[in-house]
Amino acid sequence: MAEALKPRYQQVKDLIIERISSGELKPADRVPSENELVVSMSVSRMTANRALRELTDEGWVERVAGSGTFVSEIRAQSHVLEVRNIADEIAARGHLHTSRALRVSRQHARGEIARALHVEQGSEVFHLLLVHHENGLPIQVEDRHVVASFAPDCLDQDFSAVTPSAYLTAIAPLAEAEQVVRAQLPNAAIRGHLDMEDGEPSLVVLRRTWSGGRPVTFARLHHPGSRYELTGKYQAREAPAEAGVIELENLTQ
Repeated sequence: MAEALKPRYQQVKDLIIERISSGELKPADRVPSENELVVSMSVSRMTANRALRELTDEGWVERVAGSGTFVSEIRAQSHVLEVRNIADEIAARGHLHTSRALRVSRQHARGEIARALHVEQGSEVFHLLLVHHENGLPIQVEDRHVVASFAPDCLDQDFSAVTPSAYLTAIAPLAEAEQVVRAQLPNAAIRGHLDMEDGEPSLVVLRRTWSGGRPVTFARLHHPGSRYELTGKYQAREAPAEAGVIELENLTQ
């Protein structure tokens, strides 16, 4: 839709979202008030109020009575019992996902990678290193290795347009997954990619996924501890009282 055809309240929203996404407005920064928007964008008070109200409802900003309107602090959330596409998680919060590929290369599996993927030392794997952003703020470094024979076209993908998770699931449904969560101090490179303070711990999810009865991917997913949390929920299936058995729901793909 051309800009001139958009409702005025949407134009106001788009301008503020663009300033947040570009980093011009950062978390906790004050955004223009209704009065300031009325003057700067030549809109009615009703239009300015609707734009700010919808931005609040969508999680972009927080309105503090008596103080003003501020860019929301992003605290990303992921599910510890499920394997989800990070782009879908971010979209479900009403936020914008973007990613940047730092490395997409062909390697020979050694050490931990070979053991995790159950392949011989020197076997061909693909290495993907990406930074995922939510509303312009880096929330995850994805350091993933993929068995080359499982996804031979992997290096031809544009991972700024499709996430590795979405691409790999499209190739073949993932039958099994394993996740281990660790807290650790990141190295300088990870700290820089995630814009973390010195001494800030990270949450690292080690994730392996299986297809066709074999491990096909191994990923280290690094998250800033101050902006990320993991949640878990399960529901017990009904079972005869005398059996005393509780089964967890299967992992989603």
